[in-house]
Amino acid sequence: MWESYETSNVTFNAGIDPSLAAVEERKKLALEAINLDIWHGTDFLPEEDPTNGEQLLDDLEQEDILDELLRNARDDLLNEEAQRMGQSRIADAQAWSPYESKTMFLLDTIDNLPRTRISNSLMNVFLWILRETGAHNVPSLYHLRQVQASLRKSSGVPTTQHKSPKGNVFSMNDPRTLVAMDWANPTVCEHICRYPVIPPGGVVSEVYHAHKWRKDVDPQTLSPMYDAGNCHYYINELARLKSGKFIIPVRWLEDTNGRVFADAYAVTVDHQSIANVNDEETILVEASTLQDNFLDLTDLQLLPTWNNQAIASGYSTQMPNPDRALAEGDPLYTSWIDIFGDDVSGNRSKSWNKHWNIYMSHRNLPRKLLQQEFHTHFVSTSPVASIPEQFHSIKQVIESTHKNPVKVRHGKSGTQIRFKLYVNCGPGDNPAQSEVCGHIGGNGNHLCRKCHAGGTREVKRSNDGFHGLFESGIARTATEILADIESQVKLACLGNAQNVSNQQTKNGIKDAYTQYWIDYLIDRARATQKAHPERTKDDIQNELLLWVQENKTDIYNPFLTLKGFDPAIDTPVEILHTILLGIIKYLWHGSHTPWTVKQKQTYSVRLQSTNTSALSIHAIRANYIMQYANSLIGRQFKTIAQVNVFHVYDLVDSTRFALTKAVGELSALLWIPEIMKMEEYLSDVEVAAANVLDLFAMIDPTKMTSKVKLHLLAHLKEDIIRFGPLVGVATETFECFNAIFRFCSIFSNHLAPSRDIAFQLASQEVIKHRLTGGWWPTENGEWNAPGPSVQNFIHDHPTLQALIGWTSNKLLINGSFKLKPLKRDASNKIMQNRQHMPWSATNGAKALNSDKAENSQWTSCQYFIAQSGDRCVLDSWIFAASPFNVSQPLKDESVTGRIIEILADSAEEHAVVILDLFVVLGSRHTMFGMPMLARRQNEKTYAVIPSTAILFSYNVQHDCPLAKCTASGEQPLMQERVESGLTKSCIEHQPMDRFVINTHAFHNAHLLRAALPRSLTHPISIYSPEDRKSKHIEISQSLQAIQEVKQAASKAKGKQKQSETVIPGSIKQTQSGSNKRTRLERDEADLDGTEMETGQ
Repeated sequence: MWESYETSNVTFNAGIDPSLAAVEERKKLALEAINLDIWHGTDFLPEEDPTNGEQLLDDLEQEDILDELLRNARDDLLNEEAQRMGQSRIADAQAWSPYESKTMFLLDTIDNLPRTRISNSLMNVFLWILRETGAHNVPSLYHLRQVQASLRKSSGVPTTQHKSPKGNVFSMNDPRTLVAMDWANPTVCEHICRYPVIPPGGVVSEVYHAHKWRKDVDPQTLSPMYDAGNCHYYINELARLKSGKFIIPVRWLEDTNGRVFADAYAVTVDHQSIANVNDEETILVEASTLQDNFLDLTDLQLLPTWNNQAIASGYSTQMPNPDRALAEGDPLYTSWIDIFGDDVSGNRSKSWNKHWNIYMSHRNLPRKLLQQEFHTHFVSTSPVASIPEQFHSIKQVIESTHKNPVKVRHGKSGTQIRFKLYVNCGPGDNPAQSEVCGHIGGNGNHLCRKCHAGGTREVKRSNDGFHGLFESGIARTATEILADIESQVKLACLGNAQNVSNQQTKNGIKDAYTQYWIDYLIDRARATQKAHPERTKDDIQNELLLWVQENKTDIYNPFLTLKGFDPAIDTPVEILHTILLGIIKYLWHGSHTPWTVKQKQTYSVRLQSTNTSALSIHAIRANYIMQYANSLIGRQFKTIAQVNVFHVYDLVDSTRFALTKAVGELSALLWIPEIMKMEEYLSDVEVAAANVLDLFAMIDPTKMTSKVKLHLLAHLKEDIIRFGPLVGVATETFECFNAIFRFCSIFSNHLAPSRDIAFQLASQEVIKHRLTGGWWPTENGEWNAPGPSVQNFIHDHPTLQALIGWTSNKLLINGSFKLKPLKRDASNKIMQNRQHMPWSATNGAKALNSDKAENSQWTSCQYFIAQSGDRCVLDSWIFAASPFNVSQPLKDESVTGRIIEILADSAEEHAVVILDLFVVLGSRHTMFGMPMLARRQNEKTYAVIPSTAILFSYNVQHDCPLAKCTASGEQPLMQERVESGLTKSCIEHQPMDRFVINTHAFHNAHLLRAALPRSLTHPISIYSPEDRKSKHIEISQSLQAIQEVKQAASKAKGKQKQSETVIPGSIKQTQSGSNKRTRLERDEADLDGTEMETGQ
């Protein structure tokens, strides 16, 4: 069991389990009800909830408890007696292990589905239905809860209670167990990357491809060893290659095929056996070429003598690596986790019930898994303890693994391995990330948590200060932030709050966590000064600083002192909150606000008529978007970002339309999942971000001085270098998990919400682990796995996969296809057999490269799978490998067009696509700045292409401005899934075959840019670097002039108020509510010298 399985000296503890107390209390009540007459059991229950009522059952009211007691008490006792006598054992218990039957397995599973929570009352209904329908082995609710309690004790995730340094109590699920379950799960562990990965072909798509793992982080925080069977090689230890050369590995790497390499320093040994380390550069060595590790060289007495330079650098003192002793002969790895913290309502209604939640994900896994709900793990929640308070305990758990690595059975190999935990990054919204960084927040003078940009209002409006907001400033570091906070604490010990506040304002550092202790120290210093006036301030300060030194681990923000994590650079720009809910929201608000009713109707019709093929968005509800334009959410802004440019070209002014294009261009770049050419991509992002900032400043320069989300665009480049594509550190998966948290919250009785929610989500983790075949430790140190029927169940039931948030790794076969479904009548009877047609009757016969026999038989297909995994249907726009010049095919030669027919041969062995060919024009669209498509010499040209040669699909829009398409069409208005008889307007496209390639679309944006000439896709700077600064100065001067006018008007207004004659006893009339009106009447009564009657 996880709670008793030791991680060296660290032992998991399951903590408080309310279900055990509930079982005992329930059994006692059941016996009392039987002994004292079951029909009068209500006489012995209290009228109000007892003080320990939460221990009975968490989500039942008193009436539910009694009702269940009356119906099941006798059956429960009989079932218990039968089980003790061994009469309820079933033959297939081993197949459904650790459950006693399939029924028990299914009941426990549905009771722990993340998004389908079941109350005890509803579970009782299910059990009653099962009994009434004659199902076998149906347990009582009491027995079900008893089994669940036993399983929790034997294989559950430990939930422990903690108290923060501020005294707030909360419960936490152990992060060590959550990560250990991944290592012990055969379905998951094969995807775990043990080392930084060398990106194939230089294509960066994952966090472990990027610079933090590859170059930036201290190598000692990465997996320190390579397992060559019985021989373990550690970093910072001398090793010998098969060639006889010596090296010192400094960082282990692997490729996508699992081959291990090492960044290493070459070691040269002269004829006197004096060794020198060439540490000016590293060499890449394949691990399979290693022959002897440090221990082997010691046994063989082949260790050289180090020269003075190597000794001064400390190489000799690092051998053997201290981690070798921690591993005790086991393979030792590092698991990186992301920590997400946010404030969330625990209610599903609009009533706010604030909880601070912490979730985590295992970053050694690829993004395709982490995007699944299955791999988001709940750690803790509290309505009272803040994120840093809760992380204080999490940090202790993480740091415990550095001295006592967690032992776990590898899910595939069965060998025992050990791992340490480190924090990779802290994704979250901007206020949460500022709190992690100890930053004053986006409303401070220094508004950026990542750099020192900003200053006072006057500085930000000055020429240099304003220009500085468009660039990343001097970077902050955790060391610098901590030093500033320590300085604030030192000032607080003098009892002067104003000096502390001044320093916080000056530097932009105000740690919400430490502020509690700063206020405490100020009050304590003042109290001491008042009680002992004879003592000097320095004396009192020294006394308080001594107390601070003794309690510094409790006083300072735990995020700032965690090894391997620097919050200033490890809180990357988050695209959901900064892009979708930031710049796109600002743009949308500025665009639609001045529209007239007619303009809103025009936009709505255009938006609803958007071609959504290959956009990967939800169905567009244009009327809803326009009706609730000020209340949109992320997915609607994602739609707006990709298509808005095609609909607002004549509804906004030229500058805002240019901003719409720039925002769409930048958004598509940021949602790219793979970076093929890093330098080229970074250049594009820089230009696109600069265009967005410049255009925002031209429209409203005050946005630059007040909106930190705009300034954060200047930090995109450095975050991409450190973490790879920013879509990989987005928070959408974490935000979606909030719904699961709420389902658990609403079934808590709210007497111990942190504990109740942690218990329930821990149970869900265990169910997911069992369903996917995960192993768990037993009390005697052995490891168990679920029975074969439990392991196979999820593979045979795709519905269950969706319910637990898991997506099986289904292989999409390139070129595979599905035939069109046969027509059926209302009784589902096939009306007509599948029809075949000769090749001569298809559009393929008109193709330039038609080579099929005219009498060969073909049938229509519904869709096929492209090389990119896209499901392509009729009218999809695609790129494909060129079918022409087959004798000498060009490597990158491709064709593009629209699919007009998908055909499969009579044997249904392969499919072909009939493509209506278009060509990409050599210039961009004059209005949209995007590539254009047209027919070759205005003639229809078809090509036959095998379905296996289709590369990917992309989004195309009709060139409506050029064709002058209007809302002249009508469509039937559907209501309640039927035609209502009403109609609605729609865009009727004019018959002109000119189309625009939508380069703002997120889907396949990286493939589209690779397929098109760079001259048609790269962002074009609005200003050159020289002109850009001049433009910023020009804008800042206009901002200064506007501000001077405002200040002059404000001063004049103030003087006017001062010059007004104030009549003694007069009351200034203001608009006021009932409370203010009462105070006004009372004041008037006092002036008259009379008392107002209170009515009492």
